[in-house]
Amino acid sequence: MYEKTSLSLGGRELSIETGRMAKQADGAAMVRYGDTVVLVTACSERTPKDTSFLPLMCDYREYTYAAGKIPGGFFKREGRPTEKEILTSRLIDRPIRPLFASHYRCETQIVAMVLSAEPEINPDVVAMVGASAALHCSDIPFEHVLGAVRVGLIDGQLTINPTLPEIERSDLNLIISATDEAVLMVEAGAREVTEDQMIDALEFGHNACREIIRAIRDLGSRQNIERRKVEPLQTNPEVEEKVSRHATDKIKRALQTAGSDGKIASETLMREYLDETLELFPEEEDEQRADAASAFGRVKEQIFRDIVLNQRTRPDGRAFDQIRTVTSEVSLLPRTHGSALFTRGETQALVTVTLGTSEDSQRIDDLTGDSSKSFMLHYNFPPFSVGEVRFLRGPGRREIGHGALAERAILPVLPSDEQFPYTIRIVSDILESNGSSSMATVCGGIMALQDAGVPIRQPVAGVAMGLVKEGERYAVLSDIAGVEDHYGDMDFKVAGSKDGITALQMDIKIGGVTRQIMSEALRQAREGRLFILDRMAETLTASREKISQFAPRITTINIPVDKIGGVIGPGGKVIRGITEEFGVKIDIEDDGSVRIFATDGEAADAAIRRIEEITATAQEGKTYLGKVVKVVDFGAFVEILPGTEGLLHISEIANRHIPNIRDEVRVGDKILVKVLKVDAAGKIRLSRRAVLDEQANPRGPESDEKRGPRQPA
Repeated sequence: MYEKTSLSLGGRELSIETGRMAKQADGAAMVRYGDTVVLVTACSERTPKDTSFLPLMCDYREYTYAAGKIPGGFFKREGRPTEKEILTSRLIDRPIRPLFASHYRCETQIVAMVLSAEPEINPDVVAMVGASAALHCSDIPFEHVLGAVRVGLIDGQLTINPTLPEIERSDLNLIISATDEAVLMVEAGAREVTEDQMIDALEFGHNACREIIRAIRDLGSRQNIERRKVEPLQTNPEVEEKVSRHATDKIKRALQTAGSDGKIASETLMREYLDETLELFPEEEDEQRADAASAFGRVKEQIFRDIVLNQRTRPDGRAFDQIRTVTSEVSLLPRTHGSALFTRGETQALVTVTLGTSEDSQRIDDLTGDSSKSFMLHYNFPPFSVGEVRFLRGPGRREIGHGALAERAILPVLPSDEQFPYTIRIVSDILESNGSSSMATVCGGIMALQDAGVPIRQPVAGVAMGLVKEGERYAVLSDIAGVEDHYGDMDFKVAGSKDGITALQMDIKIGGVTRQIMSEALRQAREGRLFILDRMAETLTASREKISQFAPRITTINIPVDKIGGVIGPGGKVIRGITEEFGVKIDIEDDGSVRIFATDGEAADAAIRRIEEITATAQEGKTYLGKVVKVVDFGAFVEILPGTEGLLHISEIANRHIPNIRDEVRVGDKILVKVLKVDAAGKIRLSRRAVLDEQANPRGPESDEKRGPRQPA
């Protein structure tokens, strides 16, 4: 049944309709915001999968026809998802996944398709709204309704869903997804905003989410939807009691294993205790053994939460606000442009920096048009970092998401292109992982940049916060380890400088987090961030004064705009010849700025001299060695600079009468000429006679006057 609802949001109409398209899907919603239209569908199988997790897939696709474009390149159809599509798919997935019943195992898929794209509107939050509406207008057992908005901070004012041009000048780019009761997911990049500004922005965005939720509820209330029933989780009381009695003390002992290899020791003990527990049940009783393994995990979670909330400590013995041991070193790789090894507890990141030219920038062709990126951060998570064995494939969604978070954290402190005109690539290889490798990437990335001589404005560090909450009791944890992330209620990553926040990512698994808890978490995160910044400064206090000897040197000169064509040459012949001859790279901007990239200083100087010769302009009174390019009855045309010719009149060739000019000069002759005048139209008058006079009297007229009048012979 076709239904539609709408509301005003951020100065535009947001409309949501269902029942017109994709009617065979379990749920479908078409959302329009301005001229951006996104169709989102939700489907779920009826038969559960035999898995230990929710098989949920969220896929977001941007079709180029939505912007009136045909895909570039050889293949004229969309291929594998772009980084933007993967990141948006994660934005849809993260707030939805924890809201399904914990034991729901039916394969479920959300598909979002951008059908029309207004260039100034980012479709990501529109797709997130569509996913909520599609689920609510289906019989899928998903009992919650979510809203999603983007929040900007422009000239000190909070705004809802700013346009792409507005985001460029905004101090905050925050995406929030929430239910009526609580904020569930936050993704933000910022220009060192304060903790209070961030909390205000979250509340501002949450209020806007509530307006969207009311509209979606209104849409669903007009339809006769009966949701599928999800049977409650069935447990075997006898198995539960037997596992608890046998394993409680052992699990507690394994959880509280501290030391430099705490994670490995704890996991080793935990596997031993699980095997011992399973031996209590006959091998032929597969169902009982499976129940026992599940019960073992539930006991482990209960013990963890008891340690934190009742004993007011952590499994590794740290205080709630205590950061693990931090060590770092730089310049450990001899041929990279910059390198750093950052270790915090049992998490270790090897981070490198490579400096390149503008030719190395990443070209991006999406619905908003063509653009380029001169800063890239790539995050890799090899299986050995957690002691696993699996195929090494391309980066997964998690790796792309973690890399994007670290990139957002570092971007605000990078120098401008005018100050440091390099393309910068950071690669973070995680060598060990036990909690928040993305924040280790931020810290290691900053140190590698400093080691490479990149003049960052100031250092940035990151820390992952956690939360354990039951009723009114709660504990905010700094620098969470893997077990605290897995069994806790919140994963809250905060990166920033000493002056403010540059990036934030939050995922919450429970129904509500108050402003008090949020304020406490941000305050504690700031303390942890400052502690880590102090530890980083013990290794490197500032960027090195010089870049690596293996990095390209950049020299910038300016040439007249009308000379750009001369430097490039027909079909790029001239500039190609210079780059090949001197082994340099040359970038020319439309404003006449020329950047020469070279690892050899002499080669750069030689290339600059060649460009200056090509772009030089004739100066009155200056003598040039020119080449005769044309002879006519009244004179000759002489090329004195590449592409610059002047007229040598027959009367200016010599101090005597010349009956036939061709007896004096021929095409191809090289002669010294002096520029007499350059008129307003750019025409140049030359003289060879003036040069001959100077050669005959090298000291000039003033010298003759000083010597006095000539004496007769």
